[in-house]
Amino acid sequence: MKKRLAILGAGESGVGAAQLALKEGYEVFISDKGKIKEKYKRVLNELKIEWEEENHSEDRILSADEIIKSPGIPDKVPLIKKAHEKGIPVISEIEFAGRYSRAHFTCITGSNGKTTTTLLIHHLYKKAGLDVGLAGNVGQSFAKQVAEGDHDYYVLELSSFQLDGMYAFKADIAILLNITPDHLDRYEYKMENYVASKMRILQNMNKNGAFIYWSNDAFVPSVMREYKIKAKCYPFSDIDTIQEGACVDKNNNQLLITINNQLFEMSIHDLALQGRHNLYNSMASGISGRILDLRKELIRESLSDFQNIEHRLEHVTNVHGIEFVNDSKATNVNSTWYALESMNKPTVWIVGGVDKGNDYSMLFDLVKDKVKAIICLGSENQKIIDAFADKVDHIAEAGNARDAVRKAYEFGTKGDVVLLSPACASFDLFDNYEDRGHQYKSAVRSL
Repeated sequence: MKKRLAILGAGESGVGAAQLALKEGYEVFISDKGKIKEKYKRVLNELKIEWEEENHSEDRILSADEIIKSPGIPDKVPLIKKAHEKGIPVISEIEFAGRYSRAHFTCITGSNGKTTTTLLIHHLYKKAGLDVGLAGNVGQSFAKQVAEGDHDYYVLELSSFQLDGMYAFKADIAILLNITPDHLDRYEYKMENYVASKMRILQNMNKNGAFIYWSNDAFVPSVMREYKIKAKCYPFSDIDTIQEGACVDKNNNQLLITINNQLFEMSIHDLALQGRHNLYNSMASGISGRILDLRKELIRESLSDFQNIEHRLEHVTNVHGIEFVNDSKATNVNSTWYALESMNKPTVWIVGGVDKGNDYSMLFDLVKDKVKAIICLGSENQKIIDAFADKVDHIAEAGNARDAVRKAYEFGTKGDVVLLSPACASFDLFDNYEDRGHQYKSAVRSL
C-alpha cells in the first residue's frame, strides 16, 4: 500500500516535494490556503497530482502518513497542532529531499548574510567544476532537483523555519554566520528558542563534518558550550587571530585562511563584496572552499569576481549626484545596521514595513552619525518616529515607493546617498521584499 503524503503550500518547495514524492511512489495530495500560481498548477496537472487551493481539507490532510509543510506556516496553527496530536510527522521539504540524495551538503544559516554567502559558495563550487545544485531559501526546489537527477554537491540556504522541520538530515559543512533577534513572533518572543532553532544545523553531524562560525557573535560561542559538537570547528573573526579558520592581518589588510596548516592569503581590497559584514561572508565561503581542498587561485578568483544579489546593497543609479541604493532584503534591524555601517556619505534612510518586534536602539549611534533624514515607508510608522525623533532633523512619511523616493530626493543634495533598508517585513504595502525593491528602483528611474 502506498504511503500517503500531504503537502501544505503549493509554491516552489511544495510543488518540488510533490514531484519527488510521486517519483518515489507516494500517494500525494497538495493543499494551499491561498491561490496557487498558474505555473505550478500546470506542473501538478501534467503530473496528475491532486491539489486544492484557498482551502485545507482537514480530514484528508490528517489522514496522511506524513505531512510536508511550507516554512511559512507556523507550528502553532490549529491544523499543525492537530497533526502533532495525532502523531503525524510534520517535516520540511529539505528533510524529505535529503532522504533521496547522496550528495555532499554545505548548509548555511544565520540571521543575516545567508543568501549572499550561499550564492558566493555556489559560485565558488561551480567555478571549481563541481556538479553543484543551489537550493533551500534560494534557487530551485531541492526536492525538484533530486527528482530530476540529483547533484554531487548542494549549497543550501536554511532558514530557522526550515531547520525546525528537519530531523534526520545531516550537513557535511555547516555554516552559522550570526544570531540576532529576528522572527521572535514565531518563537514565543524568546531568544533562546530562536537560538536553539539555528543550532539545529549541527544535528546528526559527526567528526567528519565541519562547522564554520563567527567567533565574535554575541550568542554562538557561549551557546556552543551547551552542545556536544562532534564536527571539526573552524571559526572566523576580523578581531582575533585564528589558528585554524579565517582572520584578518590588519597591518597588511590581508584575509588569512588556514586549513590543515596551509595558509591562503588575499588582500581584502580585492574582495568583490566590500564592507565588514561582507568580509564575514567571504571568510566563511573561503573556509568552505579550502575544506574541500579547492585550489587557492580558484578561490581567490571567485571571491574577487562574484556578482552580488539583487536587493542587497544594490547600487541603482545616480540622479544629479545623489546615489540610490536598494537594500530591500534587509528585513530586520541587524541587516540594516550592516547597511548603515557601510555608508560613507550623508544618508537619507527609507525605513519601515511590518514590525516584527524590532528594537531600534542598536541603530541610534549610526543614525546620529550618518543619517540626515528618515522617510517612513509603512502603514504603521509611529514606533519608528518615536525611536528616531531626537536623532535626526527630518522625518517624513510615505504611503508608496514613488512617494518615498520623491521625498528622499527632495531631502538629498549632491554627494548624498538615499538608502532603502527597511529593517521590516514588506507585507503591509508590497507582495514581498522583491516587489518592494522593484517598485523602489522603478520610482528612482522615473525621477
